[in-house]
Amino acid sequence: MKSTVETLNPTRVKLTIEVPFDEMGESIDAAYKRISSQVNVPGFRKGKVPSQIIDQRVGRGAVLEEAVNEVLPSAYESAVAENELMVVSQPEVDVTEVSDNDKIVFTAEVDIRPDFEVADYSGIAVEVEDSVVDDSKVDEQLEELRKRFGTAVPVDRAAADEDVVLIDVVGTLDGDKLEEYSTTALSYEVGSAGMVSGADAALRGLSKGDATTFTFTPEEGEHVGQEIELAVDVNEVRERSLPDADDEFAQLASEFDTLDELKADLRERVEKMALVEQGMAAREKVLDYLLENTEIHVPESMLAAQVDEHFQDGHGGDDNDHRAEVEEDTRKAIKTQFILDKVADAEAVVVGQAELTQWLVSQAPRYGMTPDQFAEALVQANQVQMAVADVRRGRALANVLQQATVTDASGNTVDLSSLDETVEEEAEEEALEALEEEIVEEAIEEIAEVEAIEEVIEAVEEAVEQAEEEASAEAKEDTK
Repeated sequence: MKSTVETLNPTRVKLTIEVPFDEMGESIDAAYKRISSQVNVPGFRKGKVPSQIIDQRVGRGAVLEEAVNEVLPSAYESAVAENELMVVSQPEVDVTEVSDNDKIVFTAEVDIRPDFEVADYSGIAVEVEDSVVDDSKVDEQLEELRKRFGTAVPVDRAAADEDVVLIDVVGTLDGDKLEEYSTTALSYEVGSAGMVSGADAALRGLSKGDATTFTFTPEEGEHVGQEIELAVDVNEVRERSLPDADDEFAQLASEFDTLDELKADLRERVEKMALVEQGMAAREKVLDYLLENTEIHVPESMLAAQVDEHFQDGHGGDDNDHRAEVEEDTRKAIKTQFILDKVADAEAVVVGQAELTQWLVSQAPRYGMTPDQFAEALVQANQVQMAVADVRRGRALANVLQQATVTDASGNTVDLSSLDETVEEEAEEEALEALEEEIVEEAIEEIAEVEAIEEVIEAVEEAVEQAEEEASAEAKEDTK
């Protein structure tokens, strides 16, 4: 097989591929077998029709067409590998010559990752904000911990921010009920901005037994741009009751004996979070440097396909301003992928099992799954290579960040060497919390199942007793 590459523009090439007939023997034999099993020829069983008869009855051209269709994919893939092309789109194939017993020639136009040079990233200097960890931030963490161990007590008054309301919600569009915007017995903290826009304003001031309606317009999803009405019934208002911040609470909420020890641990956690924030800021600035200083073309067909997919998934209205914004963000994302892939190649980045596992642990909660469920979903969707590529790009950017000089606004050097370890610890903690929640939910379900079974047993026993009483009464009546 021979192949040549013609550059049409920086992101598109035209492959011309020539396959000699002596490399097509198996494909031609297979074509005869397939056609033989499909045609009816008097005097011959299906699958036993000789090739000469097929040439006479069906035509040699049909056989060649069948063989060419089988050869094209593998010949194209071999040509791509031979010419070391990074393909980013489906090829446009055109068969230009079929010479029986000689050769076939076809062309394939396809978009590729352009050839470019990454900006020099050795010793990039970036500045981030100062890390300020004061008592107020530690107190905020302590307050959040108290909320986790607090209780919600029913109160006979109007709901205010930080109160928990128990509500029923019915969403309608033009009078028709929308199941996705309807629910019962929803527990919601007023002022948390955890529902749709306008919910907090509508709920403030409502008491048990009150009802209200308000409207909102989704910015994405199936009903984007449509005004939906929500009818809300308040079943209960509850006020949070928090435990006192003392040594007893420290023993309840942690492994520490005193409040001072707990606050010291919280301060350490806040410092770690501040370091993570500095690291993320430095990461973004390093990436911005690479994007601003690397000249690279984006394949227009790849860009158009991703933008169209964005709007097909219902992410907002397709007006000119929104489309321009999406195109800009998508162009940046594609450039980022190309640059980090190139860096990964230069740095010989290899993704190991540990890195992929850590990525699964950190990403799974975003999709409401356990790491095992998320991994299984990736396998079923044939997205494992996508995951590996994502991890590899993250590793590549981390390598660039390790070579950078990071200082804060005060001129102090920021040591990010422990950043990966900190992020990994947090990911493990999140995974453990998710696992604990899953265990609790399973236990609740099991309890509910047991209670349901007990109710059935009680109902059966009552029915048996009633039947026995009725039978006894009938027997007495018969005796009389």
